[in-house]
Amino acid sequence: MTPEPSAGSSGRSDARTGRTSRTASPFRTGVAGRTGSALGAETADRTGVRLGEAAGAPHGSPALALVAALLGFFVVSLDASIVSVALPAIGGELHGGLTALQWVVDGYTLALAALMLSTGALSDRVGAGRAFCGGVVLFTAASAACGLAPGLAVLVGARVVQGAAAAVVLPSSLALVRQAFPDAAGRGRAISLWAAGGSVAVALGPVAGGALTSAWSWRGIFFVNLPVGAVALLLAARTGRSPRRRTPLDLPGQATAVVALAALTYAVIEGGRAGLLAGAVAAVAFAGFLRIESRHPHPVVPLGLFGERALTVSLAAGAAVSFAFFGAFFALSLYFQQVRGESALTTGLLFLPMTMLISSVNVISGKAADRYGPRAPMAVGQAVAAGGLLLLLTAGAGTPSVLVALAMIPFGAGAAFAVPALTAAAMGAVAAERAGMAAGLLNACRQVAAGLSVAVFGSLVSGTPHGFRLAGLHEGFAAAALLLALTAGFALRASSHPPRPAP
Repeated sequence: MTPEPSAGSSGRSDARTGRTSRTASPFRTGVAGRTGSALGAETADRTGVRLGEAAGAPHGSPALALVAALLGFFVVSLDASIVSVALPAIGGELHGGLTALQWVVDGYTLALAALMLSTGALSDRVGAGRAFCGGVVLFTAASAACGLAPGLAVLVGARVVQGAAAAVVLPSSLALVRQAFPDAAGRGRAISLWAAGGSVAVALGPVAGGALTSAWSWRGIFFVNLPVGAVALLLAARTGRSPRRRTPLDLPGQATAVVALAALTYAVIEGGRAGLLAGAVAAVAFAGFLRIESRHPHPVVPLGLFGERALTVSLAAGAAVSFAFFGAFFALSLYFQQVRGESALTTGLLFLPMTMLISSVNVISGKAADRYGPRAPMAVGQAVAAGGLLLLLTAGAGTPSVLVALAMIPFGAGAAFAVPALTAAAMGAVAAERAGMAAGLLNACRQVAAGLSVAVFGSLVSGTPHGFRLAGLHEGFAAAALLLALTAGFALRASSHPPRPAP
């Protein structure tokens, strides 16, 4: 997984026009990845980093600020993609089943998804530099706790703290870049370099995780964050003080969103009577969230945005792509090791052909969206990804791992092709003054879908007490392919009318 502060691809965006160019991965996490069309747009109100505004730059070297921000983005993105290949080793040492291992992934993803709704505003209130340093300190400390965890309960708790810290680091790192490069031309190149950190993390994560687990221990995938975090913190401390802005916070809405997401995920993962109770709690919390958001003067999710059909379609497409990608990534990591008997290192290398394509496919998609409009590339990417999932239905107990890795390529390429286009569609569906809100909502939808996909795929493949349920893998692929096909059809039918101005 890759958290990204934007909704998908990376690049340069003008918050006034919504025009973008894309250069990096759509998968972080989510952050994606954390980019594309959403990078600049997300820098509007919902994240507190307004690229279109003239803001004071912090004192100090812009290069230091850029390197610090890039390292911060890199390390939080890496931690989303590095863990999956180490899950069997974690379960073996800490004596945890698949249900517990799902929480190792989802603890991070869901904390990131829920808190990203408000951490941009928090970064505004305390200053980007202070928020970034605080987030990096917390993330590094949580990484150490993960590496030292004596049991799964401690590990999951530390992963939740990591995700919360990542939700602070992502928007504040982009704010640092904005403040260090007040000139629009220099800023565009700086953001492209910053976003490239997510792409590198996506490609290196599985390989680095496999190498560290095989050569040392799964604990190494967390300890590796310590020197990176320390360097990022030292550089950020030399960038000077960042300006502050009094940005309202919707704490009741944020709290109910956290409860609803956590309860829903618990219901999917745990099932049974406890799952039913958690589902009821999620429903009540969600109803409360809607009520709060409809009345709050500064809601974390402005419900009026859902009146734009093209935006709603883009949100559905983004959720479908994230659900398919992250669910398949999680399940295939287990398949290669538990069914095919591959080592953690070999598993990481098997993901490399797919992940290496993401950045180049992003660029092609961005150009296609600029030339033909976003709807067709969005639908084509989803259709190709769905076709790739159907190819993966051939994965069996005796299928050579290399063939499965080759079948993963069209799936990953299709998903990577869809994300920049769907991000551009979301940005074009709303008035310019609402672009940041739409980008933040799209990012949240993608991260929530990523977390739920791990819960769903995990439940499907854990049907047997001591083994991997291969039929569940195929069921997950088929369901995700159907979901992608449906949202691809919706994309082709989406309205292309100009967005309505904000009230």
